[in-house]
Amino acid sequence: MTGVTIMEIRPKRFDVGPIIKQEEVAVPPRCTAQDLERMLAKMGANMLLAVLKNLPESLKNKKEQPKEGVTFAPKISIARSCIKWEEQTAAQIIQLHRAIGSMTLWKGTTVKLLDFVEVDNIPGFSDQILNDCEAVPGSVLFHKMSQTLIARCKDGWVGIKTVVLKKKLTAVDFYNGYMHSWFQQNPRTVHQECRFQTLKLSTAEKTLKERGILVQDIKQ
Repeated sequence: MTGVTIMEIRPKRFDVGPIIKQEEVAVPPRCTAQDLERMLAKMGANMLLAVLKNLPESLKNKKEQPKEGVTFAPKISIARSCIKWEEQTAAQIIQLHRAIGSMTLWKGTTVKLLDFVEVDNIPGFSDQILNDCEAVPGSVLFHKMSQTLIARCKDGWVGIKTVVLKKKLTAVDFYNGYMHSWFQQNPRTVHQECRFQTLKLSTAEKTLKERGILVQDIKQ
């Protein structure tokens, strides 16, 4: 659940004023942060107009925020968008991307991954023979029929349609430019060198500074 609150502000303190109007709404399935922002912005605008149309009555019915159950959300840093291939499931990786974006390492270079798909929704994926014994978290294959990159994670595989490496690349472009030489003889063989790697916090700070990647870029 999420929602919108119209409140009365108080000086020098944030988010502590009395509640004037509040509404809850369920987060739609497969919703991204951008989708949710648009939905809540429209909802909040309508609520604000309703309050202003009858401001005296709205202020009369305001209520103080309860002190019980107060929580403080930690600041979201770039490091939180780093995919942990060894620890995160396919569902968790997709949820991470929908919430704040997703980053990883490819050959020591920071890249962004976009347009994730569940492997169950990839046509013909179940027919492709994958040698799981050789696959390690982060291992990458190319599924030709659906033109999708397939990356190994904690509990299986996750599909990726777009990679941002200097510029936005489709899965086909990324395969042709960076993976093709490994898979010329056997496209179904897992190559240990062909993999995404978890971007550690210390590495992220250094790499992001060198490449000049800003927070707003990560959220695209």
